[in-house]
Amino acid sequence: MGLQIPAINEQDSAGNVEVAETVFGQSFNETLVHQLVTRYLAGARAGTKAQKTRSDVSGGGSKPWRQKGTGRARSGTMRSPIWRTGGVAFAARPRTYDQKLNKKMFRVGIRSILSELLRQGRLVVSNDILPATSKTKELSEKLKKIEAKRILIVVDSIDENLALASRNIPYVEVVESLNLSPVLLVSADKVIATPVALKQIEERLA
Repeated sequence: MGLQIPAINEQDSAGNVEVAETVFGQSFNETLVHQLVTRYLAGARAGTKAQKTRSDVSGGGSKPWRQKGTGRARSGTMRSPIWRTGGVAFAARPRTYDQKLNKKMFRVGIRSILSELLRQGRLVVSNDILPATSKTKELSEKLKKIEAKRILIVVDSIDENLALASRNIPYVEVVESLNLSPVLLVSADKVIATPVALKQIEERLA
């Protein structure tokens, strides 16, 4: 038995799309979704920060002054972290923030997010969301009736018209179904998908 994803106009039941309950009818796994989102955010970090340790700082070849008799604290090198021009005690090094997450966990996490979006009425389908021209005004007119601060449009492939029409609308994100990101899904107030994109998602996550 399948589930019905409502059309963008709730009165137009003819535009509803039936999808598998095994994909869009899962319970919400908050722990797994949090892990999935954290993994994506961590993977987006550059990890290129670098600082110099005492071994990287130039100078310091000789002892600044003799050990005793000067009245000052003993010092062995000017590259010490306690010196103004010295190295950093616990210096940052280039690193990767990638976290491991197997494919099964990814599929279950995405199914959980999509199911919750459907239950909350934030996932709808539309046959005519794609603009016929590259004019931003045309796409804005299509989205005018949707009361949402952030809208995610999911399509099977992004054509030139959609890319050009959506790029100047700050609250709209466009993504292909094969590149669906959990971060985009959870941050969107409304997710609008084309029927073809929904079928691709269903086949991928089944």
